[in-house]
Amino acid sequence: MAEKLKIISLGGLNEIGKNMTVYEYGGDIIVVDVGMGFPDNDMYGIDVVIPDFTYLIKNQDKIRGIFLTHGHEDHIGSIPYLLRSINAPIYATRMTAGLVQLKLEEHRLMDKTKLITCEAGEVVKAGRFSVEFIHVNHSIADAVAFAIKTPVGTVVHTGDFKIDTTPIQGGMTDLARLGELGKKGVLALLCDSTNVERPGYTKSERCVGASFDALFRGCESRIIVTTFASNVDRIQQVISVAAKYGRKVAVTGRSMENAMKVSVELGYMSIPDGVLVDINHIKSLPDNKVCIITTGSQGETMSALTRMAFSTHKQVDIRAGDRVIISASAIPGNENAVGSVINELYRKDAEVVNERLGELHVSGHACQEELKIIHALVKPKFFIPVHGEQRMLKTHAKLARDMGMAPRRIIISDIGKVIEFTPNSAKINGTVPAGKVFVDGYGVGDVGSVVLRDRKHLAEDGMIVAVVSMSGEDGSVVSGPDIITRGFVYVKESEGLIEELRRVAVNALENCQRDHCTDWAAIKTEMKNDLSNFLYKKTKRNPMILPVIMEV
Repeated sequence: MAEKLKIISLGGLNEIGKNMTVYEYGGDIIVVDVGMGFPDNDMYGIDVVIPDFTYLIKNQDKIRGIFLTHGHEDHIGSIPYLLRSINAPIYATRMTAGLVQLKLEEHRLMDKTKLITCEAGEVVKAGRFSVEFIHVNHSIADAVAFAIKTPVGTVVHTGDFKIDTTPIQGGMTDLARLGELGKKGVLALLCDSTNVERPGYTKSERCVGASFDALFRGCESRIIVTTFASNVDRIQQVISVAAKYGRKVAVTGRSMENAMKVSVELGYMSIPDGVLVDINHIKSLPDNKVCIITTGSQGETMSALTRMAFSTHKQVDIRAGDRVIISASAIPGNENAVGSVINELYRKDAEVVNERLGELHVSGHACQEELKIIHALVKPKFFIPVHGEQRMLKTHAKLARDMGMAPRRIIISDIGKVIEFTPNSAKINGTVPAGKVFVDGYGVGDVGSVVLRDRKHLAEDGMIVAVVSMSGEDGSVVSGPDIITRGFVYVKESEGLIEELRRVAVNALENCQRDHCTDWAAIKTEMKNDLSNFLYKKTKRNPMILPVIMEV
């Protein structure tokens, strides 16, 4: 039987972030993007979420290369965790490679990793695959789509993109090349669905520059701008307008400093002589000569803007009259955190300007009309919407149907599902291990759903520990039970309840002794059940109850 092309998403479907797609043909595998996701509000203590690499580790001898579309964390953030287990060459454009190099150096993986820089237009051979890099516009420099040629047919994988006819640098998305591929015949299109619910076209990045100019012109206050650290073109526009109006620029926030360092070294950012100053020197400058570029557009707890707002930043404190420009929209789920920072800025009498008050942010993702252009140019036999939650994938499928594609040629998949292609057919056939792996501190994967459930329980209801000392000889109670609570009630104001709990625990122990029960596990269960039943009747709450028996 002829080999089939398999496409497997290990992340990025029915979720935002954690983008990762596996292409397999015969004995060869290539991986497109190795992204990470950010924890939901109920993932207590979790730092980041990464894909499940089980399938790749099991098949690591087949992996011919890792190909990266661009340098955002949701596309490159999990690379250090994958490279702990496998060793494969990484192919990326210059900006993406620069950001990956910083990550690998931080994790001490640079010496044993082969990182190969490619340009748009280049073709890389990887086993039975050949991968062509195609220039696209996005909110970070050097983003690309891939045309992946296989013995079964060509697959176009867009990555994150939009069509910007007036980009700051790099030229417009290479629609001509996508059209050429469409004429030759494309087996399948995997296309970004992030903005599919928005009609029309995404605005050009240049719109934001005009807004910055208006806000800097005639302003006598300090100006503080926050945006995504990776949006090099946005940061360049801030620096250019600051220089135009005679302001010095200081940068704060580790990710912002790293992104600017890479951008300047690679020539993606041009800073006029004498404009950039150390953050420690701004106090000696008049307010109307200062511009601070900072991280924190998403209200992150430890970000520079949050620390400024809450007066914990070492060099900068927000003052009355400061003009704070938030040049980003809140990522879904971050609205409360962003709102909290904005409220604190208002409390300090700062002037806050965000996208509600002007064109201060444009998306990096294609809206409906741009997506239609890509579908029309590529003319794929089969279509797989990717990068989005279920409603986005379904909306993108409808868009393809509206353009005349037969429903049977549209496949809405899920992470772990294997899509098998022949030159004329596509179907879901089987699954591989997939899901979310939680990173907590140095621990990768050691926090599972049971631990998260316990953390949720503790966060919502608190805990009660009942400690009793018992004789190892005859099972009699030597001391206790003592009741200790955390996160349940304030003990000094609830002494009556604590005493009642102690009596319930004593009764449970007496019942066990009366029944001549010497199994300590059974005694613990009895105590736990009696305490739990009493507390629910009394308070309608279910704290975590931990009976502790010490043998003396």
